[in-house]
Amino acid sequence: RFLGTIAQYTVLVAAIIAALGTVGIQTTSVVAVFASAGLAVGLALQGSLSNFASGVMILFFKPFELGDVITAGGHTGKAVDIGLFATTLVPPTNEKIIIPNSSITGSSIVNITTLGTRRGTVEVGVAYGEDLEKVQAILAKAAAKPSIVLQDPAPAIAFTGLGASSLDFAVHVWGNSPDYLAMLHAVRCEVYDELNAAGIEI
Repeated sequence: RFLGTIAQYTVLVAAIIAALGTVGIQTTSVVAVFASAGLAVGLALQGSLSNFASGVMILFFKPFELGDVITAGGHTGKAVDIGLFATTLVPPTNEKIIIPNSSITGSSIVNITTLGTRRGTVEVGVAYGEDLEKVQAILAKAAAKPSIVLQDPAPAIAFTGLGASSLDFAVHVWGNSPDYLAMLHAVRCEVYDELNAAGIEI
C-alpha cells in the first residue's frame, strides 16, 4: 500500500506534465513551478514530511510487518496498515488507533509476536507457614498441566518475595504467541485448583 500510494502520485504528476507537453505547453516552466511549490509545501509541512520519512524507514528496515502485534508510540495492538504518514493499530479491544510514523520511529518498538513464542507470568501468594518446597512442587505441577504451555523452555517457579501478608511466587510459562491469553487463563485455573486441592491457603 505504501509503495502503491507513492507510485500513484508519481504517475499522476508525470501524466499531468506529459499531457501539458502534448498540447504544446512548455513543460520546463511547469516543472519549475512544481519544484517551487514542492519546496514551499515542504517547508510548511515539515512535520508531515518527518512522518513520511519515518514511513520509508519502517518500510525498508521492517521492525514490524502487517499482522504483527507491537507496542509503539505508547499503544499496543496489531499493525493493520502502514501508510505514508501514519500506522494503524488495532488493540484487543477492537479500537482503531492511528499513530504518526515519526512517533513510532522516534521511540522504542516492541514487536511482541515476531519471534513466535511469548513468556507469561502468573503471580500467586500463599499464607506464611506453608512449606516452600511443597508449594513450588504444586505450582510446577499446575504449570505443566495445560496442553498449550510449552515444555521447551520448561515452566519455571520462582520465590519472589516476603510480602506483608503472603509468601509470593511467580509461575513463568511459555506458549505460542496466539495462545498467550488462553495460556495465562489456563495456568491460573490450574494453580488455583491445585493449591485448593492441597489445602494450601492462598
